[in-house]
Amino acid sequence: MQVISTPDGWPLWVSPVRPGREHDTACARHHGLIDALNRVAAQLGVPTLVDLGYENAGDGFRHPVKKPAGGELTEAQQTYNNVIRSIHGACERANSLLKTTFKPLRRLSLDPGRSTQIAAAALVLLQLE
Repeated sequence: MQVISTPDGWPLWVSPVRPGREHDTACARHHGLIDALNRVAAQLGVPTLVDLGYENAGDGFRHPVKKPAGGELTEAQQTYNNVIRSIHGACERANSLLKTTFKPLRRLSLDPGRSTQIAAAALVLLQLE
């Protein structure tokens, strides 16, 4: 399940739940998020801040810089990584809010359709709260 949040970590949208374990980028591609977020970045100049799992997903994504093999990051790269990670950490609050507020979302083992209904209901209830 993918979650899109505001920069302060408030969940705005949850994707339909996919069966089994799937990498973030595979799930995001399946739901059309990669293309949509790349278009938003290109048209509005608003990149999406992500973790290293989205490396090479497109120009619309900003992720930390990897440390080169046998080398060190420059001070500018370290600062960039700190900024990206601090903002991204605040955005991870959305996942935490959903999972801590609604215990059934912690370990879903239902069929994906039923799990999607639970996730959507949790998002609505969180918004109403």
